[in-house]
Amino acid sequence: MLYINLINHDLKYEVSELIKLFTNNFEFCTEKNFARVLENRLLTHNDTIISTSRYYTNYEMVFEEKQSINVKDLDEEKIKKLTKEMIKRTIYKVLQKVYNTYVPWGILTGIRPVKIVHSLLDEGYNYDYIKKYLSENYYISDEKIELAIEIAKRERTFIYPIDENKISLYVSIPFCPTRCYYCSFPANHLKTYGHLREEYSNKLIEEIKGISEIIKENNKEIETLYIGGGTPTALEAKELDLVITSLFKELNLENIKEFTVEAGRPDTITKEKLQVLKKHNVSRISINPQSMNDITLEKIGRGHKVQDIIDCFNMARDLGFDNINMDIILGLVDEDVFMVENTLKQIQKLNPESLTVHTLAVKRSSTLKENIENYELTQYEEMIKMIDLSMEYAKKMGLNPYYMYRQKHMLGNLENIGYAKEGYECIYNMQIMEEKQSNYAIGAGAISKFVYVDEDRIERVENVKNVEQYIERTDEMLVRKRKEIKKNVN
Repeated sequence: MLYINLINHDLKYEVSELIKLFTNNFEFCTEKNFARVLENRLLTHNDTIISTSRYYTNYEMVFEEKQSINVKDLDEEKIKKLTKEMIKRTIYKVLQKVYNTYVPWGILTGIRPVKIVHSLLDEGYNYDYIKKYLSENYYISDEKIELAIEIAKRERTFIYPIDENKISLYVSIPFCPTRCYYCSFPANHLKTYGHLREEYSNKLIEEIKGISEIIKENNKEIETLYIGGGTPTALEAKELDLVITSLFKELNLENIKEFTVEAGRPDTITKEKLQVLKKHNVSRISINPQSMNDITLEKIGRGHKVQDIIDCFNMARDLGFDNINMDIILGLVDEDVFMVENTLKQIQKLNPESLTVHTLAVKRSSTLKENIENYELTQYEEMIKMIDLSMEYAKKMGLNPYYMYRQKHMLGNLENIGYAKEGYECIYNMQIMEEKQSNYAIGAGAISKFVYVDEDRIERVENVKNVEQYIERTDEMLVRKRKEIKKNVN
C-alpha cells in the first residue's frame, strides 16, 4: 500500500487520477507513520510557489523532486492551473523512480490531448515549440507527441475556420439486442423494451420537430448528421424509415457534408434496413465487430458470429455502400496479441474505409465494472503490443490517424484512435472530440453540447436516459435546450 500525504493543499482528485497511472493500491493519510509514504508539500514565498514531493520507506527519504513557478502578475485561474500541473509533475517524477513504469501520456489525465495542440496553434506557436511544451510541461513521450500533432494537422483542414452558425446533430436510438459487458451507453434490451420502439420513434419525431424550430430560430446550419445508440438498426425497417423521413422533412439538410448511421451489430442488420439507409443517401455506416474471434464475441455478450460480420459487410458493399467504418476493442477478456492480430488480418481482407481502435475502458455502469473480480484484464505490456500492432495494420491498409481521445479508467492509460483513408475522415467525430462546434442531441440518453468558442466554455444539456421516462417527458427535453440557449442570447 502506498500512502499519500498532502500538505498545504487538498487536490486529492487531481493527485488520485495521476497516481492511478502507476498503481491503484493507495490511500490518503495525514501523517508520516506508514511504511511507504509519498508526501507532497506546497509552499508560497513572495511571488513563488514551490512544490516538493518526497518518497519515504520506513521513515527514510528515498526520492525527492522540487519545482517552483513565479506567479507574479498572473490571474487566479492561471495560478491554479500552473500550480496543479507543477504538483503533478513533482509527484510524477518521484513515482517514475519508485515504479519505473512507462507512462506515455505523462501527467496528462485529460481525455482530449489534441485539444492542447489546437489551442497552442491558435495562439500562434509553431510545431517545434509545441513539441517542446508538451514534453517539458506534461512529460508526454515523443511518440505520442508526434501522434497528437499529426492528428491535429489533419483535423484542422476540416474544423477551421470555425463557423459558430454550423452545428452537428446527433440522434439517439437507445435499443440493443443484448448488452455487451463493457458497455455504459444507453442500451435498452430488446427483450424488455423492444415493444416500445414504435412509440419511441413517434416521440423522437416530436423532438425532431421541436429541435427544427430551435435551429431555425437561432439561424443554425446542420453540417453533419449522426444516428447512434445503442444500435440504430435495432429499430425495424419501417421505424428507421419513419425517423429518417422525418429528419429530412422537418430539417434543412441540403448542405450537410456527412450522414452517418451506426449499423453496428450484424445481428440487427438486414437487407431491408440497409436499403432504407441507402434510399435516404446515408453516406457512412459502421459495422462494428469489436473482435473477429467467435470465442470472444460469446464472452462479451455480442450474440453473433464472425461470419455474420463478414456477410453483413459484403451485403452492404453489394448495395453500394462505399464508406464503411469498423470498430474494434483492444484488451477484451482473455484476448492476447495473437487474437488481436487475427482480428486485424480479417478486417484487412474486408478493406473498410475507416477503422476505430478502442482501448478497453472499465466504465462505471458496465457489467464489467460490476463484476470486475470475474475478469482477467489485459496487462499493460500486452496492451502496448496491441496498440502498436493496430497502428502497423492501419498503415498496411492505407489508413491515417485522424482523431483521438482518451477515457478514464482505460487499460494502460492509453488512447482510442480513429483511422481513415484519405478523404474518408468522419467530420462529426473530429468536431465532437475537439469541441469547436455545438452538438445538438435528441433522443433518450442524448447529451447536447453548446460550445461558446469566444468564452472557451461548454455547457451540457442532458436528455433523460430511461426510454419510458423519455416517452413521457419529450417536451421537457426541448425546454431544457431552449433554456440553455435563451440564457446565453445577448
